[in-house]
Amino acid sequence: MNSTQSQPEIAPEERSLRLPANGTTVIADDLRVRLVLAADLDDEIVVDASEVENVGQAVLQLLLAARAEAEQTGQQFIISNPSRAFTDRVTAFGLRDALGLQDQEGSVQ
Repeated sequence: MNSTQSQPEIAPEERSLRLPANGTTVIADDLRVRLVLAADLDDEIVVDASEVENVGQAVLQLLLAARAEAEQTGQQFIISNPSRAFTDRVTAFGLRDALGLQDQEGSVQ
């Protein structure tokens, strides 16, 4: 019997971190699980924020924690294609720098 345990094989589409249109507290637990999986299985964490119409505090807190953890472990944390609504909300909370958002279009780190 082999006692070596390996990570379960998870298809890339199952590891996708696409934020929903409404990022509420209800989706935060699922997002947390996906962020943990991405951190464990991938060299970089890419969060697609292109469809976000509204993002709540719980989701922003998870993204901040995930970015901080990624920095500590040497992983890249990228918010890809942030929607205008996402960018506006992050800016309103003063979190652009904390989440690594830059003043350019497309992916930001």
